[in-house]
Amino acid sequence: MVNEDALFYSRILTELTLSFHIIYATIGVGIPLMIMIAQWVGIKKNDEHYILLARRWTRGFVITVAVGVVTGTAIGLQLSLLWPNFMELAGNVIALPLFMETFAFFFEAIFLGIYLYTWDRFENQRKHLLLLIPVAIGASFSAIFITMVNAFMNAPQGFELVDGQLININPILAMFNPAMPTKVAHVVVTAYMTSAFVLASIAAFRLLKGSNHVYHKKALGLTMKLGLIFAIGAAIIGDFSGKYLAEYQPEKLAAAEWHFETEGKAPLILYGILDDGEVKYAIKLPFALSVLAHSDPTAEVLGLDQFPKDEIPPLHIHYLFDIMVTIGMWMVVLSFVFWIGIKRRWPIVETKWFRWLIVLGGPLSILAIEAGWWMAEVGRQPWVLRGLMRTADASTSSNQVDLMLILFAGLYVILAIGTIVVLSRMFRKNPVERELEDRAAEKGGASS
Repeated sequence: MVNEDALFYSRILTELTLSFHIIYATIGVGIPLMIMIAQWVGIKKNDEHYILLARRWTRGFVITVAVGVVTGTAIGLQLSLLWPNFMELAGNVIALPLFMETFAFFFEAIFLGIYLYTWDRFENQRKHLLLLIPVAIGASFSAIFITMVNAFMNAPQGFELVDGQLININPILAMFNPAMPTKVAHVVVTAYMTSAFVLASIAAFRLLKGSNHVYHKKALGLTMKLGLIFAIGAAIIGDFSGKYLAEYQPEKLAAAEWHFETEGKAPLILYGILDDGEVKYAIKLPFALSVLAHSDPTAEVLGLDQFPKDEIPPLHIHYLFDIMVTIGMWMVVLSFVFWIGIKRRWPIVETKWFRWLIVLGGPLSILAIEAGWWMAEVGRQPWVLRGLMRTADASTSSNQVDLMLILFAGLYVILAIGTIVVLSRMFRKNPVERELEDRAAEKGGASS
């Protein structure tokens, strides 16, 4: 017997936890690569500003890692408490990447600690830079392993279920399921993209607030160029994701595109509203859905008419798709204009309103990440394990989930406020100008 209240609160609490954690997880994956690139550029150009970028980004990164550990632990706890039936089944099959994710995190944390406490202890800065390689690898592989688990939920394989019993379990086959390549690639690249645009947003904000230091200009230039590269990469991988959905999860693609009837030459629907099953005020791109799904403008795309009503995902995921795609394309355009503007010395890229657009780009990129995850998770409904276990059958029957929701929500509020306060005080009390002066004085004293 399904406890409807427990199911409802379990879904709300899981969504809240994932939505909060994904911010720290995304930054945790992307920032190490940004730090490594900044330090490498600084060493290559013998430019103290880029070296300082790496230092200051690392300090802020440590705070987000600490909070990310707490929220990640909360997810592990909630999987066992809120979804015991899912864990009983999936835990026997997909435990390996869960373990490997923990190993990857400790691998990252160990080298991050060594990296932090060995600043200025290497005469050759390239040796210090080498310590960042395992940090960046560990951060990325942490995301890769945990995303394998999520991919398994969308394309479960690597076992046989006979009379309710698991047999012929193959963890490697479960890890490398059909959903894995596109999901892993999309998660990692969008983490790099979002981290770059968040850092660009901070640099643009500092320039707008009167700190016209060349340090911030270099930070803005580097992060916007990196953001452009990864934004284009995310768009390309998004195309492959559409083709994966067309083949393996056509009901999700059809729901996201409000594609109700199976047809060839299918248009891609952007925006609009549903009025009694009729799409109004939408932008229709002719043949685009057929191209997205099959790289053929005349190809037939399965519609929602081919699926049982109780297996059709919620249609509001269309809006989540619109948000994700719109923000992604906007950031490509914004960063491309910035890059061309810097190359050709366009005055527009140094205007206040353009820099405010860059500032807005950071929060928008995080919103796109959130929308993408909501679409991925809600779009799998009504399944927790697609085709095998429904979400309603996986949840707990406890009557205490509403209390858990209140307690965890309070914890997340405290963590969010604490993160903002600590980061703002950390950098406000130690501005760039003062740190550059202190480092110059240290070098002058050492040379004398």
